[in-house]
Amino acid sequence: MAAMADTPVLYVRTAPAEKLPPPVASTGFVGWLRASLFSSAGNTILTLACAALILWVAPPLLRFLVIDAVWSGPNREVCLASAARPEPGACWAFVRVWLSYFIYGFYPIAARWRVDLFFAALAFGIGWLGWLSAPRRDVGALYFFAVLPVLSFVLLYGFPAIGLPTVATNLWGGVLVTIVVATVGIVASLPIGILLALGRRSELPAVRWFAIGFIEFVRGVPLITVLFMASVMLPLFVPQQLEPDKLLRALIGVALFASAYMAEVVRGGLAAVPRGQYEAARALALTYWRMMGLVILPQALRATLPNIVNTFIGLFKDTTLVFVVGIFDFLRTIEAARGDPKWATPVTATTGYAFAALFYFVCCYGMSRYARSVEARLSRSDRR
Repeated sequence: MAAMADTPVLYVRTAPAEKLPPPVASTGFVGWLRASLFSSAGNTILTLACAALILWVAPPLLRFLVIDAVWSGPNREVCLASAARPEPGACWAFVRVWLSYFIYGFYPIAARWRVDLFFAALAFGIGWLGWLSAPRRDVGALYFFAVLPVLSFVLLYGFPAIGLPTVATNLWGGVLVTIVVATVGIVASLPIGILLALGRRSELPAVRWFAIGFIEFVRGVPLITVLFMASVMLPLFVPQQLEPDKLLRALIGVALFASAYMAEVVRGGLAAVPRGQYEAARALALTYWRMMGLVILPQALRATLPNIVNTFIGLFKDTTLVFVVGIFDFLRTIEAARGDPKWATPVTATTGYAFAALFYFVCCYGMSRYARSVEARLSRSDRR
């Protein structure tokens, strides 16, 4: 009895214990600050340095672009410094007056509805393909790669048989040319780049050395050189009556230049696919093209998706170089408009370049964010 009296009495909880909230320092906004910005002494120094840089750059930039900016007016007088505005801000009135020229170039005013319809058709096709949960994306691909090119040519260049007069490409300009060059370069560079990457890994010496020679030659010269060659030398190899249009020459040059870089990106993705995937595909008696199309390329493109998007973004910005062969892209129209004496002010050029920077940033950032969302979706599917 004494031994039993010395035995401690154990109690078993019959109800769950009350849940306590996590420490405030590790959750919510405070926790995010500690984990992301002040997790160590080095991160704290970098955070404070970045904050100081933002405080130094942002206020004068905001003051120039927004607070002291002039948003409307008939001429340069509204954008000049005055007693009320000793420090002139951005002359957005200049952008407002010249906006249609920045978008359409010299495209006839009466026919600009065709450009608007082209923009709408392109946005519809991109949205259909870009929405991963969209119904009948196979039909969307057919529309984008087969119907849209024909529709775009008919709308922009014209087709007199159906009442659309021809508009020569030397009248195209502004955002229209930038979008056309970037879209053609992006759409053409990926399939050509895939073929070049496969050719570089081919066991046929003629195919392999042709692909290697093309890739190394194009990657070894700047884009300006390729554009000059396409604009000046390409007509020398065809009869005069078959001489390609100046814009078409630039499109060919941009597409070939981007394809060489895309080939190296795809080749890196092919090298990242485990060797066992090739062996498994061969064990299933798949032909070379079925193995590549069904097994290898989907994994390779998935692995190198960030690099592909990075190449697309670089190509989109490189479209500004087409002005060296006499094509009025978006940036070239700003260069031409800022020379108008009616709008000659110390801030006109700065405002035009700020507008161009905003346009390119929105487009490139949109491509980057879409790629990030696709990567996140693919990562979630891998964890399932």
